Amino acid sequence: MKILVTGGAGLVGSHAAEYYAKRGHKVTILDNLLRSSLFDYNKKSVEYNWNYLGKYKNIKRVRGDVRSKKDVLDAIGIGVDACIHAAGQPGVPSSIKKPLEDFSINAYGTLNVLESLRNKCRNAVFIYCSTNKVFGENVDKIALSEKKTRYYYKNINAIPESLSIDHTGHTPYGASKLVGDIYAQEYAHIYGMKTAVFRMSCIYGARQFGFEQQGWVAWFVIASLLKKRVTIFGNGKQVRDLLYVTDLIDAFDKFIRSDIKHDVFNIGGGKQNTISLLELIAKIEELSAGKMKVRFRGWRPSDQKVYISDLTKIRKKLGWKPSVTTDEGIKNLTAWVKVNRKKF
Repeated sequence: MKILVTGGAGLVGSHAAEYYAKRGHKVTILDNLLRSSLFDYNKKSVEYNWNYLGKYKNIKRVRGDVRSKKDVLDAIGIGVDACIHAAGQPGVPSSIKKPLEDFSINAYGTLNVLESLRNKCRNAVFIYCSTNKVFGENVDKIALSEKKTRYYYKNINAIPESLSIDHTGHTPYGASKLVGDIYAQEYAHIYGMKTAVFRMSCIYGARQFGFEQQGWVAWFVIASLLKKRVTIFGNGKQVRDLLYVTDLIDAFDKFIRSDIKHDVFNIGGGKQNTISLLELIAKIEELSAGKMKVRFRGWRPSDQKVYISDLTKIRKKLGWKPSVTTDEGIKNLTAWVKVNRKKF
């Protein structure tokens, strides 16, 4: 197969590119390498993954922007069999500060990739990396109970795909990602393309450059090893289900190879792989045998107190389930950060 991966130097994109390259497929990655500047970071970040992927002869690296028709068409070339659209502006605070830029990357960039594929190779499979933020504050309408280190859902186990995405606050990030989410669905309905929307919970793993604004699991690990202070917005009892990045790519591949024409999936680690911020800090302290520097600030807008993905649908339709436990994943990430600590 010929695979196009947008945002190919990011966490999800670089692992997707490597997955297919190792299996002998031809891969093209498209990335503008702007992640550091998006978060006002004064060091290189995704350039590491860009250079890392250079060792694969069957990966073509194209430096370009998903908002540019020319760049996208150059990356598509004579055509591809599948596109994993992992490019995006991933930070909620950044979207609040710069909503126009956020929209142009997440909404228009997605439409530009879809339309370019439709005109060049409409039979290509399109994978959209969506987010749990499309549900917005509807998640927080679900009754919770509170215990010492975390919140729990009172009456449900997890969030299904059927939860409303309407009549609620989302933050500009959640809104722009929802636009791309809807367009990915619409291109299946109106143009007959094969598309899948994966509404992702917390994805983490090796080669992740986390910041305070985005990539919190990696950021906590990095901050701990570098003796930097971590800011917790809220009380730290907010819970997410963690999914190691290689498990996510496995789900993408299962859809690409399936006979399913179109679908929407919630995806994360599920109920068995949940953790709160306070619990992650305790786990990192246990692994590093040192106390982390932590301060608390007020809640951020639309920060869901609990989000856990209901995996019933994706298990049934794709035969997929997570294979990397939270303990294994955090150990893998910590080991990678230790080896590469000078890069932070």
